Amino acid sequence: MGDPRQNPFFLDPRIDRREMLRRASNGFGALALSALLARPSDLLAAPEPGPRRPMAPRSPHTKPKAKSVIFLFMEGAVSQVDSFDHKPMLAKYHGQDPRKAIGKLEKTQFEAVGQVLKSPWQFRQHGQSGLWVSELFPHVASRADDLCVIRSMTSSFPEHTSANYFLHSGSGLQGRPSMGAWVTYGLGSSNDDLPGYVVLNGGQIPSGGLDTFGSGFLPATFQGSLLHARGTPLANVVPSERSASLQEAKLRLVGRLNRHSLEDSVRSDALSSAIANYELAARMQVAIPDLMDLAGESEATKRLYGMDAAYEHTRTYGRECLLARRLVERGVRFVELTIPMVDGYSRWDAHGGLVKNHGDNARAVDQPIAGLLMDLRQRGLLDETLVVWAGEFGRTPFAQGSDGRDHNEFGFSVWMAGGGVRGGMTYGETDEWGYKAAVDKVEIHDLHATILHLLGMDHEKLTYRFSGRDMRLTDVRGEVIHRIVAS
Repeated sequence: MGDPRQNPFFLDPRIDRREMLRRASNGFGALALSALLARPSDLLAAPEPGPRRPMAPRSPHTKPKAKSVIFLFMEGAVSQVDSFDHKPMLAKYHGQDPRKAIGKLEKTQFEAVGQVLKSPWQFRQHGQSGLWVSELFPHVASRADDLCVIRSMTSSFPEHTSANYFLHSGSGLQGRPSMGAWVTYGLGSSNDDLPGYVVLNGGQIPSGGLDTFGSGFLPATFQGSLLHARGTPLANVVPSERSASLQEAKLRLVGRLNRHSLEDSVRSDALSSAIANYELAARMQVAIPDLMDLAGESEATKRLYGMDAAYEHTRTYGRECLLARRLVERGVRFVELTIPMVDGYSRWDAHGGLVKNHGDNARAVDQPIAGLLMDLRQRGLLDETLVVWAGEFGRTPFAQGSDGRDHNEFGFSVWMAGGGVRGGMTYGETDEWGYKAAVDKVEIHDLHATILHLLGMDHEKLTYRFSGRDMRLTDVRGEVIHRIVAS
């Protein structure tokens, strides 16, 4: 994938910018007309010459263990020592000066270092594996034997926006392609009527905004498509044209104009992507309403996801998780879920009020996540669907103020399930305080390399020529964590 001449989106260097704009502009009027389209039609995909199918399925480098990814993004940073990393030392030294108990401390985001703070939640072992999980996640704990918990995760950034970009794109800078964009660029999608990379928004857009899900220097076709989990999922998705014959006439005209524009110009990423996206938008007017209509789901399934819960945010996230299952059933390659806006909280970012912040956020996502894992298992989808649970960093084992925790990029927990991952195990360790990765340290590039490996892609071969070099998700680093991959 590193040779630009083999890339379907390669721009011919023989024409200058003015000529490119002149040629591309011939088709923009036709593209504007397609905003009026009301119903999908095969007319846009007529057999005459036209744009390539950028989302056509492509062969992986090796035999994949997973076909799709569901990324449960816990923005704001869940405390590892209150969730999946049991540290009895915190209770033993609770209330003491961490500089004396722990020793030298690294600089934190706000330099507000209080006393050693034990977890307000009790930890217990669960499942046949005996995996330690706190009572913060009682439902997820019931799926302990599905989980592979990485306890030695690290980040290079202590601030939300840069850390969000880093987790998503392998770079702390804005404007790089997100993981979902790389996955769909490498593998395409098996569904022509839905985007290959879908973001289900529960209410909280991450720090860094929509660029968190962007395609960066990759073709625009591969950026994340945002769907609202509640209410109208997407603007203009409901057909407005009442006359089917008028609609078909518009589609014929748009199709002819678009084909003529492409025939008259050297291939342009902007033009090709725009045409492909408008064609997809037309098809989505049937696919999205069908996706969002849960009438065919049983009441038992809805209860499994917590959609009958008294807590509003549990119902919201339950709907997100159920829609994620429906998306991977339909062949969507990468699905990301954002968290609900829980009672005005700024995410999991518990600089104060740890018990209420983490308690309410966990109540929103715990049952839906467990329901998702169980439903995928029952339907035979978990083995081919990789579920990833992660925040951008962790939190300190000592207090910020009296009842909060500051940012901690030196050691935290993420977990994966299904999709070729060994369940019921932990990988790596933090020190006895849960402060720093001490055994088998894992970097974000390693996580990305492993996810791509499970999808059948070699992270060193998945490249795109940009700015004079072959760019990749893992930059120049990254090692696959082979010990967590099922044989």
